[in-house]
Amino acid sequence: MTSSAILIPARYNSTRFPGKPLCDLDGVPMIKRVYDACKASGLPTYILTDDIRIASIFQNASVIIDYYKGYANGTERCAGAIDIDYMQKYDQFINVQGDMPDVSQHMIEKTVWHLKHYPITTMCTDLQPGERLDINQVKVITAGDKALWFGRGFTYGQRHLGIYGYSRNALGMYSELPVTREERNEGLEQLRWLKAGWDIGILRTEFNGVEINTPQDAEKWNDSR
Repeated sequence: MTSSAILIPARYNSTRFPGKPLCDLDGVPMIKRVYDACKASGLPTYILTDDIRIASIFQNASVIIDYYKGYANGTERCAGAIDIDYMQKYDQFINVQGDMPDVSQHMIEKTVWHLKHYPITTMCTDLQPGERLDINQVKVITAGDKALWFGRGFTYGQRHLGIYGYSRNALGMYSELPVTREERNEGLEQLRWLKAGWDIGILRTEFNGVEINTPQDAEKWNDSR
């Protein structure tokens, strides 16, 4: 039987929003809201961080502290965690970005399900007119249930959501893949997979939540409650 776990990479020094995991969302640190939403799915959930300020919120075995500074992105941090002894029991992993306080159990369950068809999968939702020119909002071009390309600058496609599924084999190979010019230019880790020839499955979902990319997004989340 396939066993899944959720990994939440949480780096303190976000480029666009330093200290983002600890930003206040209605009196609760954002990373705690993401963790609680993931735990509600019933899957084992782990915080992966390089900062004691984030780890101290949890104070339990669900936190993996890794001070290695060489990780280029959250996927590399996830890949660095799966060789720990007690992580060997999991066959696949769901990477929920630490800026997704509104992630739902349905989104997690569908991502797990789609790993039956793809070694890597992610989600998208309808792109709203006000998001088309926002470079903080990642867009994805799709064909059927496959992602063709991700980018920040184009103004069409679907809105990409910060949840991924990986088979153990796919995630374990990620750090061995070459970093590409496109990945560096766009700041999008998933482009490394595409440029290396991997297929990325994609599922569409209804999503009315807020992803926290900037301080203004945190204000928007608080104002919507």
